[in-house]
Amino acid sequence: MAFVAIQRVALTVVLLAATMAPALVPCYAELQRFERSPKADGSLSLLVVGDWGRNGMFNQSEVATQMGRIGEQLDIDFVISTGDNFYEDGLTGVDDKKFEESFTNVYTANSLQKQWYSVLGNHDYRGNVLAQLSHVLRSIDSRWLCLRSFVLNAEIVDFFFVDTTPFQKSYWANSTKDHYDWRGVAPRDTYISTLLKDLDAALQESTAPWKIVIGHHTMRSVSEHGDTPELIALLLPVLKSNGVDWYVNGHDHCLEHISSKDSPIQYLTSGGGSKAWRGVFTPNADKLRFFYDGQGFMAVQFTRSTADLSFYDVFGRVLYKWSAPKFLHRAV
Repeated sequence: MAFVAIQRVALTVVLLAATMAPALVPCYAELQRFERSPKADGSLSLLVVGDWGRNGMFNQSEVATQMGRIGEQLDIDFVISTGDNFYEDGLTGVDDKKFEESFTNVYTANSLQKQWYSVLGNHDYRGNVLAQLSHVLRSIDSRWLCLRSFVLNAEIVDFFFVDTTPFQKSYWANSTKDHYDWRGVAPRDTYISTLLKDLDAALQESTAPWKIVIGHHTMRSVSEHGDTPELIALLLPVLKSNGVDWYVNGHDHCLEHISSKDSPIQYLTSGGGSKAWRGVFTPNADKLRFFYDGQGFMAVQFTRSTADLSFYDVFGRVLYKWSAPKFLHRAV
């Protein structure tokens, strides 16, 4: 064990020296864990938004305003970002003003001054990935917490954040159009196999009633990007074998709820944080419960025995509500 620990420390030191990055999360180690407690009444409330970082434009500011209003009503505990945090090409570095212009200066409501837990999207990988992972950004805005993959233990719910961009084979192909920052990730096969192993172990250890997996890319979707074959082939079996309740993602700029026909898993897309209205609808094999090709966000309230979710549009109007009793959900 000591030798393995020394290896991990050495790897981190080498990568830090090579990249001159202010902070770097080791890739080949078990998933980092964070903890928080539910409210005194045993409940937990949160908002989920994705695909938002456009300097307040494309109705990002309007969505943020409604998030602040609903966040206050629900007394939210934190916010989850499903990735594509900064368009079009991530951040150039820790001093990129886009961080403040697209995040700090947009999500200004009192109710949104809570911890934000974020994953990386494919557009984030087109910039300096290490900048988004840096502690320097947390010193600029303490709400910001972004890692490749990690676990948030919240007693009644365990959230497993998964770095899905490296799964996409097309991003690794030689291309003159887009550059992806694979520092700390390559080689792909080793990174993915290690991540899946660590995720499987973390899921098996979880004793929380609810298990929620967060990623950027769609698993099932009827919108522009559709289903993601690599995630269905590699990630979905791990989710099914460990009794995961929900897979939550962004990537498609819409709001949707799809129920799996061969497992209890619910697929939930919240990617309407800014630019939307793609005009694409392609049904898949699973059960579509709700689809909205527009801007908005998702709100969720958990107790030990129930989960209630709502989708809101850019005007703060409720588009869809769904409730899941825990004992019924497990019996499906």
